[in-house]
Amino acid sequence: MQSPNPPRPPYPPRPGWHPGDSDPHLIARLAQGDGTGRAVALLLARHWPAAQDYAAVCLADTGDSARLVAAAAFHTVFARLADGHGGGALRPQLLIAVRNTVREWAGNEGLSAFLPELRKTVGGRGLRAARPGTPERRQLAERAFSLLPAASQCLLWHTEVEAEPISVPAALLGVDDITATAGLEQAREQFRAGCVRAHRELAPTPECRFYNRLLDVPLRRGGTLLPDVRRHLAHCRFCRHAAEQLSHFDGGLDALLAETVLGWGAHRYLGSRPARTASGGRPAGPAPTRPTGRHRTTSAGLLALPGGRRSTAVLVGVGLTSLVLLATVLVAKGWSDDNGVPASRATWGVPAGGTSSPGADDRPPSASPSAASGARSGEVAHGRLRSPETGRCLDGRTPDASGNAKAAARLRDLCAS
Repeated sequence: MQSPNPPRPPYPPRPGWHPGDSDPHLIARLAQGDGTGRAVALLLARHWPAAQDYAAVCLADTGDSARLVAAAAFHTVFARLADGHGGGALRPQLLIAVRNTVREWAGNEGLSAFLPELRKTVGGRGLRAARPGTPERRQLAERAFSLLPAASQCLLWHTEVEAEPISVPAALLGVDDITATAGLEQAREQFRAGCVRAHRELAPTPECRFYNRLLDVPLRRGGTLLPDVRRHLAHCRFCRHAAEQLSHFDGGLDALLAETVLGWGAHRYLGSRPARTASGGRPAGPAPTRPTGRHRTTSAGLLALPGGRRSTAVLVGVGLTSLVLLATVLVAKGWSDDNGVPASRATWGVPAGGTSSPGADDRPPSASPSAASGARSGEVAHGRLRSPETGRCLDGRTPDASGNAKAAARLRDLCAS
């Protein structure tokens, strides 16, 4: 018999939270022309402060001109959404509209006469003179971010750039916090995969495409780049920019997103965010959980960012991982199948204080029993010394002093041959 009490939902709604008031739902109302007054009011209340703050950044002024620019940006975006031409998260769309509005107004002499802020070199005049479009060092991130779903853009922008808790973009999307947290991790991975894919698709040469995975995997794991990769980056600006963008995923994703989407005044906008100022640069409230099973290093240990903090021309030297890989390759190539005897050009490592086995053209200064025993105890490599006369293995165990002398003489003859 069915229970008279229906089961409770797994995630009870928060007080005052209505899924029907999400940004996508309100945008759909604008397109349908149904309840546009409520939709416009809610969207203005949510996104007006950020738009006005960025307008003040673009104008270098916090007066009435910033409010006029913000209002014009909202009008432009809402008109586009009403025609069904919107795409992507709403907050980045509004901020881009603010920047474009200031650039357009700064080129109008009549408006500049009424709004002197448009003539400032650090404001409208400077923005007008700046090169439009995404800079070369952010093209991969721009392409990857533009191809993300609107929900993924919203999660990344509000947690990374706005430094807000996960509950804020969750409410904007009309989902619970747990779903938003899982979606945020997926959005980060989608964004990174998009940057890697953009590097491969936009690579100017086959050599750049060859180094695609060799850039992604070490930076993803927090390791160091191989020597040939670093040599390639030294003369390839495209791959150097790609590596620098990928390094932001271990920290500094907020700067990468702001510089990619906004460009002008990106860092000033980051500094204006209330949640960032209140929490010392970190999102307020509990931070989204991330996988902790893998140790990651910061991007400062791999590449350096431009702008004085880091230099993209300086790359980190080969680390322990590269050394281990190099030793493994050398041993694998130097080992032969002939009764476990290494090839003549093999380079064997030995413990500290020992000597390495020479090649055909290299001879050691001396051969001591202590070095041989040290190599055996260290389990560096296994081989046998054979007599050049009989072809038999030399026996290191001698019963008396005369046997020791004969063995030493054989060793000297072997080394001299």
